[in-house]
Amino acid sequence: MRARTPTDWQESVSPKKHDVDSECGRRISFESYRAEAARSTSAGAPPHARKINGMHVFAIRLLPLVAALVVMTAGAARADMASDLVSKNLAARGGAEKLAAISTIEFTGKIVQPGGSQLTYTAIRARKNGGTLIQSSIQGLTLVQGYDGTVGWRINPFEGRRDAERISDDATRALADEASIDGALLSANARGGTIAYLGREDFDGTDAYKLRVVGAGLGAAQYVYYLDPETYLEIRVEETRVLRGSKRVSLSELSDYERVDGVYFPFSIETGGIGSISANRQKLVIDTARANVPVSDSLFAIPAAPGAKL
Repeated sequence: MRARTPTDWQESVSPKKHDVDSECGRRISFESYRAEAARSTSAGAPPHARKINGMHVFAIRLLPLVAALVVMTAGAARADMASDLVSKNLAARGGAEKLAAISTIEFTGKIVQPGGSQLTYTAIRARKNGGTLIQSSIQGLTLVQGYDGTVGWRINPFEGRRDAERISDDATRALADEASIDGALLSANARGGTIAYLGREDFDGTDAYKLRVVGAGLGAAQYVYYLDPETYLEIRVEETRVLRGSKRVSLSELSDYERVDGVYFPFSIETGGIGSISANRQKLVIDTARANVPVSDSLFAIPAAPGAKL
């Protein structure tokens, strides 16, 4: 057996005279390869360094594309999850047909303040124009708040006022969102909002699903809903909105769901600041609810001032 010479070794590791497949997936000519190898060698790098580096550069250039595909896939999965949870929440509430059949709803009950004082509570909501009228009374004085689909107003005797006055745009937005029979979650898409799935989080021992609603209603609020993993009903809502130029964040815990004309509504709602304890929250307790009560549009309109010409 003949001993291998330096020439033999060079021929065994060098490309042949035909085109060469590089690790980058492109074909280069023998002459181009030799010229590239010469430039690499003169720069102090082994003949194959530029070829290997070229492959690395090619792989690195792929990374942004791969990352984008991963993000797109994850985003699509979260969008599907959000849509699925909204559908399950709608079904849990009673379904689209039964919910749409409720044109008006009236709630009566009480508001229990921290410390134990109580106010009687009556609220009427209408699907038409999103009208609402809320009355809270204590010791012969009644706070009235109304919204007719355009104008928000109130009569606040606790501030010494007996006549109706318009409320700020921020307060009107809050009242308009509260007036929704469907709620911000189920009305978000129809009212120009967006819904995003945020994953799961423990809430009082329940591994709840989280959904964020942005731009619902008049677009001034953001909600984070916590859904029970068994019933898919709302058990907690965190609300962020701007009032008088300042950001306000509040939470509401919802429970004691009761069916009204085939649709479930919470009959107990505790509301307070983030991190507040139950004893420091306002509690709304609903005693009765009636669907499709007859109401006039004028019920929600701001009352004329005494002596005003109509």
